[in-house]
Amino acid sequence: AAAAGSSLLGSGNRAHASAAEKPVVIGSGKWTYTLDPTWGQLPSGMTYGFGCAVVVDSQDRVYVTSRSESPCVAVFDKEGKLLETWSKDFADKVQFSTAQVKATAHGLYWSKEPEGEFFYFTENVNKATGDGARVYKTDLAGKVLYELGKNVKAGAASQPFDFTNPTDVAVAPNGDIYIVDGYGSQLVYRFDKNFKHLKTIGGPGAEHGKFKTCHGVWVSTIGKEPEVYIADRGNGRLEVYSLDLQYKRTVPDMRAPCCFYQHAGHLYVPELSARVSIIDGDDNVVAQLGDGKGVKKEVLDQHPVVFATPHALAVDARGDLYVVEWLPYGRPR
Repeated sequence: AAAAGSSLLGSGNRAHASAAEKPVVIGSGKWTYTLDPTWGQLPSGMTYGFGCAVVVDSQDRVYVTSRSESPCVAVFDKEGKLLETWSKDFADKVQFSTAQVKATAHGLYWSKEPEGEFFYFTENVNKATGDGARVYKTDLAGKVLYELGKNVKAGAASQPFDFTNPTDVAVAPNGDIYIVDGYGSQLVYRFDKNFKHLKTIGGPGAEHGKFKTCHGVWVSTIGKEPEVYIADRGNGRLEVYSLDLQYKRTVPDMRAPCCFYQHAGHLYVPELSARVSIIDGDDNVVAQLGDGKGVKKEVLDQHPVVFATPHALAVDARGDLYVVEWLPYGRPR
């Protein structure tokens, strides 16, 4: 579990702190984190865009995606050393220009499967051009292994599928894949490990089984049986389902929840309304971090202890917390 002294890692190329400055600490007790203000900085000429996603692989390499052409993806070690950046090389692999990647970037999910480690990228639709609205599975170098979505031709490793504006992916222990169409139809799709479509639920609404921006999805393995958690952002709640997408219960009183990350028996939830919440295996909130409600984005640099718009987060093996925000400069910390 995350413990006192774990790091809430640095704020990229926006933050500069001297050794003489007082450390920035958020949380309390077991859930205490200290900011590393130098983590995640980019070299001259590169900038982050709106913070999309952050994930950690089995070697604690941290992958940050944002709406930027340079880089589309930045890869760091856990201490913040920049290992590599992906821009035109990555765009070529997904058959886009870097401008198209920037316009459609959104979700990223890391999956450990029997065959190895993989990424699942989720594209938004580019409303100006109609591009995007795809989900593609890649290896850890970004090589596309399978894709599905609009404007995708049928093939051995591809299939057309009528997503309108997908936002996130999760994979169950048995290999089943869950995709939420959170900026579009409000539908939730279940596929098997070979991308065969099995079931669809959802649609717009406030009753259970309906959604108002089903932005994130996660398969929790904390309890006795895996469960599907859906971040129903506009309705301010988490909806919990069985693996076959039967409704089970609701976790209320969330503040625009975006997605999830699991670590040491807890789910971490970035809430777009200026907060990160941590819940235990019984859906109890055990910590709420960096509440920045009411703090104007223009003066964030004066309030480093708060969040503005947490869009995604990740937790590494030692419990360190990484957060990106939906701000024009991403603010990875």
